[in-house]
Amino acid sequence: MTGETSRRRGRPPRTESADTRDRILTAARAEFSERGYEKTSVRGIAKAAGVDSALVHHYFGTKERIFEAAIEIAMAPALTAPEAIADGPMDGVGERFTRFVFGVWENPATRTPLLAVVRSAVNNDTAAAVFRRLVASQLLRRIAAQLDLPDAELRAELAAAQLVGTALLRYVIKVEPLASADPELIIRRVAPVVQGHLTGG
Repeated sequence: MTGETSRRRGRPPRTESADTRDRILTAARAEFSERGYEKTSVRGIAKAAGVDSALVHHYFGTKERIFEAAIEIAMAPALTAPEAIADGPMDGVGERFTRFVFGVWENPATRTPLLAVVRSAVNNDTAAAVFRRLVASQLLRRIAAQLDLPDAELRAELAAAQLVGTALLRYVIKVEPLASADPELIIRRVAPVVQGHLTGG
């Protein structure tokens, strides 16, 4: 009995740790997506994951740390973006960037965590700072380095702003007819603008 009590009060068995952590992260992404950063609580995440709040703190610490972990998973596909965008002639970089971004958004597996990220970042300064740090350091600066052009960072940021704004209207605010338009039509219309930001005069 003493051994069981000791184990229960200590860290979770190693075999349970990965599953529990994943369950907490899945619940966190769903909560952040539905409620945004401000209205999501550690207690709410714990309840959704079916665990005690203390276990959430054990794995992640603060709500900001949980949000950052959720963002890193959501942004994982985007970390291949600089290589995918640079793989080919520069006169097609706008379409490659646009197609890549909308490919991530159109995939249901990556759309939910991205919704959590965007909804939280636009409503809370802490969430926005986490999002900005990850996007700036791991995505935009790497794209800018591939461009090898004057004011490359500004060009990459303007291109990203075009794509994020379009995604916000389509997937978050759901403005029609953009929300139900064929993705290929959107790519054809948006890609030349992104190309202009990246390589235009």
